[in-house]
Amino acid sequence: MSKPIKQRERSAILQSLRAGVVPKIGLQHIQVGRKDEVEAIIRDLELIADGGSTVRLVIGRYGSGKSFLLSLTRILALHKKFVVVQADITTDRRLYSRQGQARALYAELMQNMAVLSRPMGGAIASVVERWVSDVDFQVKEAGGTEEDVAREIYKQLRPLQDQVSGYDFANVIIRYLQSFHSQDDLLMAHALRWLRAQYTTKTEARQDLGVRSIIDDCSIYDYLKLLAAFVRMAGFAGLLVCVDEMGVLSHRLNNAQSRNGNYEVLLRVLNDCNQGNVSGIGFLFAGTDSFLEDRRRGLHSYEALATRLAENTFAVNGRRDFSGPVIRLDNLSPEHLYVLLHNIRNVFASGDPSTLLVPDKALKEFMVHCSKKLGSDYYLTPRETAKEFVGFLSILEQNPEMAWETVLSGTKAEPNPDQKGPSPAHDGARNDDLKAFKL
Repeated sequence: MSKPIKQRERSAILQSLRAGVVPKIGLQHIQVGRKDEVEAIIRDLELIADGGSTVRLVIGRYGSGKSFLLSLTRILALHKKFVVVQADITTDRRLYSRQGQARALYAELMQNMAVLSRPMGGAIASVVERWVSDVDFQVKEAGGTEEDVAREIYKQLRPLQDQVSGYDFANVIIRYLQSFHSQDDLLMAHALRWLRAQYTTKTEARQDLGVRSIIDDCSIYDYLKLLAAFVRMAGFAGLLVCVDEMGVLSHRLNNAQSRNGNYEVLLRVLNDCNQGNVSGIGFLFAGTDSFLEDRRRGLHSYEALATRLAENTFAVNGRRDFSGPVIRLDNLSPEHLYVLLHNIRNVFASGDPSTLLVPDKALKEFMVHCSKKLGSDYYLTPRETAKEFVGFLSILEQNPEMAWETVLSGTKAEPNPDQKGPSPAHDGARNDDLKAFKL
């Protein structure tokens, strides 16, 4: 029996699918397939919680579900008591730069920091305050004073001071403690501004907080490692860093030196995680096939990355290996696509089976309709299937007098001019599979 779907979730899901983006809430209502991929990521989260580190590259064509998998992983991580930070790569936000773009990426990650109690982001103050208040409570419960609290804070932060850039990080946390006790909102705002990488000059930071450094382009990876150590100290399972749209680095940065600088940061992350040099942190990067495989601009153009990201030569004939860093997303099977359509139909009905807009037969006919389009592989990616099906049901919802057969037969089966379809032979094979599809 279907569970009722809240109006807020229904609206968010349908609006997102109609726009071709991933909804931030209600993913459980449309999740389908990807069992092996999700199990591999759950194993990664368990390893991180146990003090390890992981790095994954989610690779697939446009619309194959990369962003969806990242969002699903984010939800899983939040329920496992992780701190999650996420951001999209743009030309103004990168892993490496000398003009503030790397700092901008770190600032975006901090802006989108989420915990289970603050799943929509903006949780950095909650994370810091939780730890400070916990220590404050423990010390005062044992009869200590504010001076004892400060000494305990300093004692627990001492391991961080031994790491790269850790001294100023620890000092900023202590400044936050001082503002916590004195109820100095301005000092607290300065501390949070520093932690969010919003200072652009060292002079201003020194005047406000008495520290001699800021989070800049050259140090964002070091500060992510520091943050991972701090959140584990604060009682969380670890830190998960999700970065989407990695293809911007390969195909929108025309300067080869700039691309290689970003690839060197990625190489450093891979080396540290694979060699066990960092603890309690996981990285999830998402990009297209060309971002990985392009020998001229992609990761395979950088020899050190090409060797580390090489696929298992024994993973052929349908065999898949999830022990390496690369997770490839193929198109969903016809069976999984049918379940996806079923789930979207259920969302339209808000979980009420008595108000379904179309019968099961319409789902099968819709899939056959999509398969007749030139370049059916493109139209059978999850994104395009969902977009078209939401549009189909929207017309029926707004025109209840129309039969679904009429709406379906009245649409034009034309290819997207920006996409290249498969060969006619491959397209015909897919058509035959769908026509023979029985449930």
